[in-house]
Amino acid sequence: MLGPPIGATDTSRQRSPVNRKLIIFDFDGTLADTFPCFVRVFDEAAARYRFTPLDRANAQRLRGLDARQIMALHDIPLWKTPAIARFMRARIGDEAHAIRLFDGVDAALRALHARGAVLTIVTSNSRANVQRILGPQLLALFSQVECGAGLFGKLPKIRKVLAATGIAQADAVLIGDELRDARVAAEAGVDFGAVAWGFNQLDALVAQQPRYVFHQVADWLG
Repeated sequence: MLGPPIGATDTSRQRSPVNRKLIIFDFDGTLADTFPCFVRVFDEAAARYRFTPLDRANAQRLRGLDARQIMALHDIPLWKTPAIARFMRARIGDEAHAIRLFDGVDAALRALHARGAVLTIVTSNSRANVQRILGPQLLALFSQVECGAGLFGKLPKIRKVLAATGIAQADAVLIGDELRDARVAAEAGVDFGAVAWGFNQLDALVAQQPRYVFHQVADWLG
């Protein structure tokens, strides 16, 4: 179950995210189990754009690294990332019919929405992929879906969500599975909630001092 927020020093900092007015979700690795597809598509991109494919034997080490470290390890120059991202989004789209939400996500999103939380998504994935994977009923629960963020381009989209909703930073939380999610939350001035089932290892995320740690989807509900 959800324990007290890490680093909390007073009652106001111990509110469950469900009591926040705005919840900003990452998509891949947080709502949808896209990692198996990502691994296959990453290797296809490696062959196409001539960088080092994933080392399956080194998978655990990779889960402790941030995006820049992974790029360096695989010899991916920054200038290639937009083309690689477009290719990977397209290939993930080809397999979107086989990608599933994590167990419990459907029910948890419906419960959060019913409790009055404003739900949004900020993701590097494409809108078409998000729509296919969520389906129309779940998609309708989100007031905003900001897609196609570059590898390091989530900050403007989070600021756009905050401006569009008119909800203060103190009343918002970003829930994600990657080190870059933790860091962009800090840049945006919103709290971060780390999930234990995504790409980065939980201990790597905890080192970023998230406000909340979720060991299972049900923890979103407190």
